[in-house]
Amino acid sequence: MKVCVLGGGHGCHAAAIDMLEKGHEVAWWRRDQDAAKKLRALGELEVQDWRGTRRVPLAAQRTPGAICVIDDLAQALEGAQLIVIPLPATTHEPLALQLAPLLRDGQVVYLPPGTFGSMVFADALAAAGNQRRVAIAETGTLPYLVRTHGANRVVISAYATRLPTGIFPANAANWAFEILETAYPSVERIEDALSAALMNAGPVIHPPLILMNAGPLEHFESWDIHNEGTQPSIRRVTNALDAERMAVREALGYGAPHFPLADHYASEGDDWMYGRGAHGKLTDSGDWREKIDLQTHRYMLEDTRLGLSFIVSCGRYAGVPTPVAQGLLALASAVSGRDLYAQGRSLEAFDLAQYSPAQLRNLLDSGVRA
Repeated sequence: MKVCVLGGGHGCHAAAIDMLEKGHEVAWWRRDQDAAKKLRALGELEVQDWRGTRRVPLAAQRTPGAICVIDDLAQALEGAQLIVIPLPATTHEPLALQLAPLLRDGQVVYLPPGTFGSMVFADALAAAGNQRRVAIAETGTLPYLVRTHGANRVVISAYATRLPTGIFPANAANWAFEILETAYPSVERIEDALSAALMNAGPVIHPPLILMNAGPLEHFESWDIHNEGTQPSIRRVTNALDAERMAVREALGYGAPHFPLADHYASEGDDWMYGRGAHGKLTDSGDWREKIDLQTHRYMLEDTRLGLSFIVSCGRYAGVPTPVAQGLLALASAVSGRDLYAQGRSLEAFDLAQYSPAQLRNLLDSGVRA
């Protein structure tokens, strides 16, 4: 199958490698053409994961057994059945506008994770007048725990073993899932894109960790929020926040499994998205000991501003109190000096807050706005 990977982040490196090693033909496009040129000059990526260390070829032309690094977006998309965009949700709006006129019948756009980015891309398609049969999928986490080191070294600490995924519109689920599951066998089919958006783990795990570790983050040169930054009091806040997320899901009609974040840390019970022991692999790697700027880091601008605002807005729509989410969002707004809810990704921002439940369900199923 032809797969196109868009973006230059950690997850994009991992996705390009993973898709190639699964036997797919991979085109990789990066907005930063200087970075793409350097990759082509290097000619390979060095990847390290549980299987060991190996080298993955890069090429300037479509070549069997190599990732093709392409500068032209339209050429990269040509013939692709699956388009994987493992980028922060903060990139969605400009990328959706660029991508929308180029999408063709039968293509699946995958946002891992999405933060309801499926609606961003659907609106961009509508604005571009593109009525092709396109499906947009999103899930609850990046399929990889991954960090890049230098120009071409990629360390993948874990691969997702369960990827709860929804499709927009839901009436495209059958054919879209067939494509997705060819690339990601760990995909688990769930109701729709809104259900998938409310599976996103980032807005649950990261806001408490950065806000309750704000002192050490600003004091020390680097700090591991997942190691010494994850303490019992913070876990209790995370659990309370996650309970709000799950209550919102229930109120909107989505049943279990809800993939509670507590399973990520547990030694028994249901496997979470990365399977058993992933938290230990993450902390053992040392790759998440980093400098986090609370003004600019994606944990603030993506998971807090976009992700928490989305949970709060869905709670308001469903009549479910979300005091922990609202409190964290208020603290984050004070820390960052901006109104994060007003700048956030909410049902109000999508002009959906006034929809009745029946109208919202119809939109999610058909892709057609009321």
